[in-house]
Amino acid sequence: MTTTLDAERADLLAELDAARTALITTTDGLDDEQLGLRPTVSELCLGGLIKHVTSVERNWVRFILEGTAAMAVELPDGVTWEDLMAGTATTLPQRMVEFQEDFRMRPGDTLADVLARYQEVAARTAEVVSALPDLDVAHPLPEVPWNPPGEVRSARRVLIHVIAETTQHAGHADILRETIDGRRGF
Repeated sequence: MTTTLDAERADLLAELDAARTALITTTDGLDDEQLGLRPTVSELCLGGLIKHVTSVERNWVRFILEGTAAMAVELPDGVTWEDLMAGTATTLPQRMVEFQEDFRMRPGDTLADVLARYQEVAARTAEVVSALPDLDVAHPLPEVPWNPPGEVRSARRVLIHVIAETTQHAGHADILRETIDGRRGF
C-alpha cells in the first residue's frame, strides 16, 4: 500500500527528474568545446549551468542532512557583510568563489564528466529523500543577508526550491542552445 508520504516523495522526485532531463537534453549532440560556449551577453554556458545545478542540489541535500552548517558562509578576515553586499569586499568568501566557478567550464571538463557528477548527485538525492522519516525535517537557514532572519526550511521546501532552480536553469539552457546552433528544447 502506497502512503501519502511515499506518493509525495515520488511526485517531488519525478518532477525533479523531469527538470533535470529538460536541462540535460539541451546538451544533446554538442561537443565539449560547445558546452563551454557563452553565446549571449551573459557569462552562462551549458556546461556551467549543469555544474552549478549539480552543486546547488548537492549543497541543499547536505542541508537536509546536516542543517545550517552545510550552508554556512565564512567571511574572510577583515571583510564584513556590508562590504560584501556593496561589492567593495577585497576578498570573497571561499563558498562564493566556488559558486562563481561552478558556472564555468574549466580546462579538462568534459560533458561526460559533468553529466556523471550530476547523475551521482541525483542518485544521492533520491537516496536521502527516500530515507527521511518525513519531509517535515527542517533546519534554520544560515544567518546571511540574503536569507530572511529566522527562516527555516523543511526537506519538502528544499526539494521544491531545487526543482525551481533546475527548471529556471533549463530555461536558460534552452536559450543558450538555440543561440549556439538553432536547436530548440523539447
